[in-house]
Amino acid sequence: MEIELVRGTRRRKHVEAVLVGDRLRVSFPRWMSLAEAQEVAEELAERMRRRVDPSFIDVAARARRLAREYGFPRPRQVKWVDNQGQRWGSCTPDDRSVRVSSRLAAFPAWVLDYVLVHELAHFLVHHHGPAHDDLVNRYPLAERARGFLIAKDLDPAGDGEPEALSIGDVRP
Repeated sequence: MEIELVRGTRRRKHVEAVLVGDRLRVSFPRWMSLAEAQEVAEELAERMRRRVDPSFIDVAARARRLAREYGFPRPRQVKWVDNQGQRWGSCTPDDRSVRVSSRLAAFPAWVLDYVLVHELAHFLVHHHGPAHDDLVNRYPLAERARGFLIAKDLDPAGDGEPEALSIGDVRP
């Protein structure tokens, strides 16, 4: 992951990192030395790598918990996939398998949970429609997650605009 250091003109106390495409843009206050900023940036880059790496998330355990919580049949297989550029998830109800786009690893956990609930609901209702929607809408953050994913789909190619992947303010 490439790191871009930006000395902030208005930033006074905190360091902030935002993922822009494949680059981590780290803004730091004027008083901080470049060496200090680089050290903090490396730490933030490692945290971001862990955050966007699907291997750190046990997606199968999450799906089993959600199936139990919302009364869906237990999935037999749940796995991350890298080949879903147009979908967030897919499933095969007959063998109760779920595939989830690895792009979701970088999103908030409640968005991943929504996609899992959506796919698990297909185990009971194979098509999209009111009956499926009723099952999915039992998830309390369903509407919010749909809005989040709609917004993400507006820039699926990642044209360099900042993603909503801010690590937030970190005090050095």
